[in-house]
Amino acid sequence: MNSRYSQDSLAQFIDGILPAMRAAAADIMAVYAGAFDVEQKSDSSPLTMADLASHRRLVAALTPLDSAALVLSEESGPEQFAARLSARRLWLVDPLDGTREFVKRNGEFCINVALVEDGVACLGALLHPPTGVIWYGAAGLGAWRIDAQGTSPLQVTKPCPPVPRVATSRSHGHPAVESYYAKLGAVERRPQGSALKFARLAEGGLDIYARLASRCSEWDVAAGQCIVEQAGGQVIDPHGLALRYNQRDSLFVHNFLAFGDDSQPWLEGLHGIAIHD
Repeated sequence: MNSRYSQDSLAQFIDGILPAMRAAAADIMAVYAGAFDVEQKSDSSPLTMADLASHRRLVAALTPLDSAALVLSEESGPEQFAARLSARRLWLVDPLDGTREFVKRNGEFCINVALVEDGVACLGALLHPPTGVIWYGAAGLGAWRIDAQGTSPLQVTKPCPPVPRVATSRSHGHPAVESYYAKLGAVERRPQGSALKFARLAEGGLDIYARLASRCSEWDVAAGQCIVEQAGGQVIDPHGLALRYNQRDSLFVHNFLAFGDDSQPWLEGLHGIAIHD
């Protein structure tokens, strides 16, 4: 099915979402600067005032950009979740990805915004509130980094170096990932919190990011996938297929590999590792 989004319209969306993400980052950092309470959601994940402030800011900015696109944030209410499966187009938003890292005050958290059409993430943006650095990508527009030095293109590392640089999680380590990395042989471990792993991969600082047998949600992955793909990499499931969104009853994502150099036999390392769909 052909996309209704032209490159011009995607560029206009980027112009609309980046100021909103910067404003949401300011809201987050205002909370980060002081004392804050931490609540526990029903799934035992933490929730702070920063999550909610960013959520409100982003929903208000995204809703008018495209009247046909549902805005679905991690902090949305039940009516948005009930409507999502009938939505061909939606914004997937994590207003504060890495709340555990936020609570630990280690600086490794970000804002995730993705535009999904018929299951495909056609636009993605990540913002790191402590530094203000933005990574974004959109179909046909490539992938880019914005920092104090200006705007520069993103490109994954090809070919992969002899010792791959692998992403390890600050808060979600799992034996299946350790088993997978062990099968790769000698690796250089680079710990990183939140969806910033995708940003590091897209800019060439990582070679492989494996998420296996521990679940995350679609809003944790969609923006990063778009950026990595537009930078020349891939994000695939254990069957070798690109991840798709808003296609199932559940919004959970259990297993994927994100990598830069597609000439490497990354999938072979999954053989014999206990994972489930």
